[in-house]
Amino acid sequence: MMELRCVIAVIRHGDRTPKQKMKMEVKHAKFFHIFSKHGGFKTGQLKLKHPKQLQEILDVSRFLLDEIRHKSEPDIEEKKSNLEQLKAVLEMYGHFSGINRKVQLKYLPHGRPKKNKSHSSSEDDYSGGPSLILILKWGGELTPAGRIQAEELGKAFRFIYPGGHGDNPGCGLLRLHSTYRHDLKIYASDEGRVQMTAAAFAKGFLALEGELTPILVQMVKSANTNGLLDNDCESSKYQNMVKHHLSEAMQQDRDLAADSELERSIETIAPTRARSLVHSLQLIRNPVLMCETCYELMHRLTDCIRTRMGEPGSHDIELYHEETWELMLRRWSKLEKDFKTKSGQFDISKIPDIYDCIKYDMQHNQKRLQFSDTEQLYLWSKSLADIIIPQEYGITVEDKLTISQGICLALLRKIRGDLMNVMAPDESTHRLNPKYSKGVMSPGRHVRTRLYFTSESHIHSLLNVLRYGGLVQRPNDEQWGRAMEYVGSVSELNYLTQIVIMLYEDPSKDIQSEHRFHVELHFSPGAICCLPEQCSGPGFRPHSRNENHEEGSPPFDKVAFSPLREEAFFRPVSTENMLLSPTVEKRHTPPKLVSPSKESGKDITAIPSSPVSFRQSRKTSLQTNASMGEFDY
Repeated sequence: MMELRCVIAVIRHGDRTPKQKMKMEVKHAKFFHIFSKHGGFKTGQLKLKHPKQLQEILDVSRFLLDEIRHKSEPDIEEKKSNLEQLKAVLEMYGHFSGINRKVQLKYLPHGRPKKNKSHSSSEDDYSGGPSLILILKWGGELTPAGRIQAEELGKAFRFIYPGGHGDNPGCGLLRLHSTYRHDLKIYASDEGRVQMTAAAFAKGFLALEGELTPILVQMVKSANTNGLLDNDCESSKYQNMVKHHLSEAMQQDRDLAADSELERSIETIAPTRARSLVHSLQLIRNPVLMCETCYELMHRLTDCIRTRMGEPGSHDIELYHEETWELMLRRWSKLEKDFKTKSGQFDISKIPDIYDCIKYDMQHNQKRLQFSDTEQLYLWSKSLADIIIPQEYGITVEDKLTISQGICLALLRKIRGDLMNVMAPDESTHRLNPKYSKGVMSPGRHVRTRLYFTSESHIHSLLNVLRYGGLVQRPNDEQWGRAMEYVGSVSELNYLTQIVIMLYEDPSKDIQSEHRFHVELHFSPGAICCLPEQCSGPGFRPHSRNENHEEGSPPFDKVAFSPLREEAFFRPVSTENMLLSPTVEKRHTPPKLVSPSKESGKDITAIPSSPVSFRQSRKTSLQTNASMGEFDY
């Protein structure tokens, strides 16, 4: 009988506010004093995110604005509008608790390069005199909806563990954990939204009570202490080259989906021929006209926000997560300004930000905003983002593997170590003493769990390694082909996307037998906030051919990719009803998926709940390339 020995999950963070950024050149002595005080001259750059450090920047901005108002210091070179936005962002929420704002300072010995002179080396081509580039980043915080998502996922995640039959299907994990039979470690990158997602997940997973901060401190380890979730700088350079190539390909003012152009467009933009990419190309057709449509809709949206701001009582209307109308207008106005350059070309790199913002406002602010074209802007920006976002991590298979290796190589090595440690257990591991096992039905059961919470980049990279890294050496493997067909039809790796590896052991087999260990891969594309009428199918389950299907449902291997229809694309759901497609199974025989709505008694809107799964025996090789090494189970 197979026993679960190890669960490894890589999970994206939950729903967040839009990420925003502002750059400004500063030359005042007070900024240089802060830069020097915190050791910025040692490396030429400085990151400030502690409350006292941010308070220093806020004090300087207040001082300079006061000086500008009274005209007592005429030599101030900083723009008043930039200082006002700097002050407004740092004053948000009335305190600096949490990890939701940060300031970067970069030293320029000759000042900022003049426009159109960025590649010059002459000192005459610079603004003159040393200066600092101040980069303010804010937003990207885990929302209340994101906390609910993560906690509910934690509760649903219990079902993949053995035990807990009858009326308490999830309590098997809790019994394991409370009897020293569960080795749990939770890792998270240093981004606030990721750490709070990990804490909320742990709260639901272990049925903890209280606030998230103590759970974060006690349960979540910072992955960046050993570089586990850091990106490689060489990978970033290579990724920039791919982005430049992608930008050129998406600046073509012609119908890329025409009969005479489609094949060439696929070879240029989507050579892997993933169904989601080809479908998006057919929906976009002319990328320049599509960008122009999005730009016009953004212009209408900013006009709508200005109109709402001028209406009586508008300041009494509370936007989601304490955002003001002024900040919303600045958010969209900046995107509108940056998206279309003065030359008339579009900055394709802003597409993900546009989609990010309209998805956020459609989910959280649609009733307050009352913008009639919200769904249209969402649809068109999503069709562009469905190409831009995944292809930024590589266009060809070689691109994808090179970038993925730089981003998640350390994580891959850690996962390999986790699995190998289970197969060759360490005697020093804390386990239940048999003398105290009275009342425990399975005292020999011991499960190792490693949870890695991270950002979108690691999810894309890890999935690319699994898809293209030579995990399955048999090219005609039907099971793997059907699984990858489903993965290729997923257009977006949304919040709380999960990649789960489960290792089983059959103690009845010989210790050297290749059939002693058994590996399962599970994948779920995460949360759905704007639900299409028809999805791409419930995915593939290994035993689906032999299992009885529900009446009226097609066989899983016959599910076709449904074209998106404009008029039927949207069914908005409320924040309270937004959840996820859990990567969970009840460990009964045969395995069945658990619907979280049935367990929690809540009204939950979810993607068709069947993640893709793939099972292999010990002899499966996860060799991606020579430098990554071979993972033998």
